[in-house]
Parts: sequence; C-alpha cells; structure tokens
Amino acid sequence: MKAAAFAYARATSVANALELLAAHGDRAKVLSGGQSLMPAMNLRLVTPELIVDIGALSELRGISVEGKLLVVGGLTRHVDLERSADIAKHAPLLSEAIAHVAHPAIRNRGTIGGSLAHADPASELPACMLALGATIVVRGSRGERRVAAQDFFKGIYETVLAPDELLVSVEIPIAPEGSSHFFEELARRQGDYAIAGLAAQAVVRNDVFADLQLAFFAVGDRPLLAECATRLINVTVTADLLSEAADALALQLEPQEDQQASPAMRRHLARVLLMRGVASLLGRLNLRNGAGE
Repeated sequence: MKAAAFAYARATSVANALELLAAHGDRAKVLSGGQSLMPAMNLRLVTPELIVDIGALSELRGISVEGKLLVVGGLTRHVDLERSADIAKHAPLLSEAIAHVAHPAIRNRGTIGGSLAHADPASELPACMLALGATIVVRGSRGERRVAAQDFFKGIYETVLAPDELLVSVEIPIAPEGSSHFFEELARRQGDYAIAGLAAQAVVRNDVFADLQLAFFAVGDRPLLAECATRLINVTVTADLLSEAADALALQLEPQEDQQASPAMRRHLARVLLMRGVASLLGRLNLRNGAGE
C-alpha cells in the first residue's frame, strides 16, 4: 500500500514547527526519523493531512552533560546514543539497551524523541527512561513543561503530548556512584519485537539494594515500574522473598495477547526476567534457581 495524499512542510526552527502544529492540530504529524511514522502511513493506519518535517533542526540534536544531568536532544539518533562516551559513562543502561533496538539501518535513522513519542509498549527506550528516572521536556504554544517519564506514557501509542506540542529533549540523571544496571529482552530473533523485557537500575551497598528500579516492557499497554521492587530494598534478598516479589509482579501486570504470546506466557517471562535481573544485580546467580526460574 501507499500513504494517502498529504501536504508537507519542512520546519525551519522549533518555533516554526510549533506554529504549524498549532495551526493544524491533530491533522498534522511530526516527522523526525520516520522509522515508525512512514510504515504506519503506508499501511493507512494514520492518514495525516500535513507532515511537519523537523529533521533539519540541529538545535534538537546532541548529548551534553549539564551538572548532574545528561541532556539528550529529541532528534538525537539511536546510533549517536550507541556511540556516545557520555552515555556509556553516565547512563550505561541506555548504551546496552540501544543495541537491541531493531537493526542498524533503523538505528541510523530513528531518534530518541520519535521512539518516546511513538510509545510502542514493546519499545526499549521508554522502559529505560522509567528505570533511569528521566524527565521528558515538551514545548508547545503555551510554553515548556517537564514530564516525569513515569507519567508520560498513557497507553498503546499514547502519551501526554498534545497535538500542538513537540518533544524537544530528555533529561537523564547521571548514574550515582556504585550504581549498576541490567537489561534483557526476550524475542524470537535479534531485532524482533520483544515478547517481554526488563530495564533495571540499582544501587547496591553491602550486598543489599539501597535503590532498585525495575521497568518492564512488552507486558502491558505501556512500560511499567514494578511495585514489588520496594520489597527488595534495604533487606537481604532470599529466594523466598524474591519468589514473593515475583508473585506480586504477576498481579500488577496486565499483559496483552497477540500472535507472539498469551498473557500467561508474558507473566511467566516477566517472572523469569525479574529473577535474572535481581540475581545479576546482586551477583548471586544462585537466586535464579532458588526462586524457581
């Protein structure tokens, strides 16, 4: 199939892009990397009247360290995240996760802002933003606002972005000293959509979690911070405690059924990932078997 007829405007600045979006509202779509939008248009899943191309806005590209934050422009490509020394040093979870995003051809064009705004529940980057405690910076005709990543995603392909707003950057807290991370996704093949995945960020002191963020993806209609993580903080994690946490996780999840997996299968895989993640972060691989992986 081919996309329905549409008008095209190449934005010359962020202000110009916002003017176009304000004028056309939900009849317009923003084109950044185009790796999600163009296939959807070709399948007639979306039929915008106007495409606002922001690809030439260099002010929205780049990675910088500003105080205790990594600031990543919305148009920064996946491949730039993958190659960034600052990301590798201050947010290594993101460096590891980005290698799982589709294939090199997609990573060469896709952008962080496009991925987050698209809000695919099987996508790696939204879950990483939750695990890292990131803030999404949004600009619109009414000014700029900052949204916690946990509050940004509202459902399948749904965010808090208004039709006249643009995702301009992401602010990621620099990982504290002594922090560690874990990332794993389960898919049929490398580059396929995840069936279940986990992005985790932790601080471990004296073999005990001082902080733990467990962000699951592909097991619901949006990325999810596991509430059971609080059970594992400031205590000695045993196999029984980890099994109880896994049971609590299963109750929190609301997996979707599709051609890849049933809800029961996704709950089971989320449990497996929880076991693996906690065992890896604590350096106690015996927990995996003891908790019934």
